[in-house]
Amino acid sequence: MEKIKENLIEDLKREWRSLWRERIDDRVRAEAIAKRDYERLFVEKGTIIFATKNFKMPTFREILQMHGLVDVERFVPPSPAVGGWGKFIRTFIASQSMPKRVKRAQAYSFEEKAKQQLKKGGRGWLHLI
Repeated sequence: MEKIKENLIEDLKREWRSLWRERIDDRVRAEAIAKRDYERLFVEKGTIIFATKNFKMPTFREILQMHGLVDVERFVPPSPAVGGWGKFIRTFIASQSMPKRVKRAQAYSFEEKAKQQLKKGGRGWLHLI
């Protein structure tokens, strides 16, 4: 049963990739249109699969759920909008109060040298006539 699920998911992934690779880009309307029928992905020929405003794209996770697969999280990583490992590290691990370490450069005290007299009265090396 597990092998059948994995084969189904691999076939759906192949079709999903070909859907996005073989799409027709309409640059005037800023849309992407399906070039042929994808019955397993529930997409018909001519269906808009991407648009710029007020549009909900089909997601691979939804397609797997429409096929009746329960443990979708095992096969598909979370979307970047929800967040993955990077967001988890930024929000929980990096934000924890860690002991503040003193930088090595701050540990040494540098003595400030006395400033020398400027050449040409502070005008630098410019030779103006």
